[in-house]
Amino acid sequence: MTAPRASLDLLYSDTEEELRSAVRALLADHCAPATVLARAESGRPHDPALWRTLASGIGAAGLLVPEKLGGAGASHREAAVVLEELGRAVAPVPYLTGCVLATEILLGCDTPEAADLLRGLAAGRQVCVPALPLTQAPGAPLPQPLRDTGGGALTGTVTSVADATAADVLLVLADTGLYAVPAAGARLTPAVPLDLTRPLTTVTLDGTTPGTPLADPATARAAVAGALLSGAGLLASEQLGLAEWCLTETVAHVRGRHQFNRPVGSFQALKHRLARLWLDVASARAAARAAADALATSSPDAPLTVAVAQAYCSGVAVRAAEECVQLHGGIGMTWEHPAHLYLKRAKADSLALGTTGHHLGLVADFAELPAPA
Repeated sequence: MTAPRASLDLLYSDTEEELRSAVRALLADHCAPATVLARAESGRPHDPALWRTLASGIGAAGLLVPEKLGGAGASHREAAVVLEELGRAVAPVPYLTGCVLATEILLGCDTPEAADLLRGLAAGRQVCVPALPLTQAPGAPLPQPLRDTGGGALTGTVTSVADATAADVLLVLADTGLYAVPAAGARLTPAVPLDLTRPLTTVTLDGTTPGTPLADPATARAAVAGALLSGAGLLASEQLGLAEWCLTETVAHVRGRHQFNRPVGSFQALKHRLARLWLDVASARAAARAAADALATSSPDAPLTVAVAQAYCSGVAVRAAEECVQLHGGIGMTWEHPAHLYLKRAKADSLALGTTGHHLGLVADFAELPAPA
């Protein structure tokens, strides 16, 4: 007889709420919308001081790293809470790429070299970023690996790598396995991203800087596949935080904005739009929490739960940001107001780690639904 499956836990624990309070307080002090916009305009959006405090001061960088390697030994649930708050602030930090994707890849390698990198990552001493396109989706074929010309000297190009400019080490998938390559040994060509807070880069390796081998080809591809699944599941929490900020700020605006001697929020049409958005955000919270809990408990349904979360939360984040811009009226269209930062992050996130259409296809496959004729 098959053992009954444990029910999903969608509630936040006291520990998770304490972590949320610490991260939110930090971001309130160091990641105000005006500060984020100013850094984005400078072309150097990453804030090293904010990252050091978040990574080592609060210990958020090592949440997914086991205690024996210097991490917190926490779970995807705690990492999801951090990503909710980072999404709420559109914080320009390499958390999703460095502390989720790279960490999961290194954990999947299970070698001494990977363990050393995890220790440095957990302590906040270095940032590791996977040299993969941000649009790479779980369940999709992996990109063509770079070529190893001998001794870990890798050659090739990877486009649309997120946060490579903030990385100390790049995790590169090659035809002979996975390698750790110093970011200083790669040529980084900035791309023009829609989301200025998460810069994209074309990474080119010419074989002059040998990489450190971390895993054989089969292990490397399995580790990358697992990391993409976790990344997609936790990206839903970032999208949730973004949508919650947009809803909260929009409600506050329509309460205070008056026309015809009454708050515009009292108009029935706006009430209906905001009520629908509230329902969407509440549903997105359930989907994102389900994905985080399924990943934390290694549920056999995790791939399906993650696909559902991504397919739903992606659209909710975009709708919330669009409503935020529109219902703020003229001020929502200005560069000075942060609404455009949230809209651009939401649009960029809708392509990251798989589009809505891709994840809907996965849902159909997992549920064994026939494709349309």
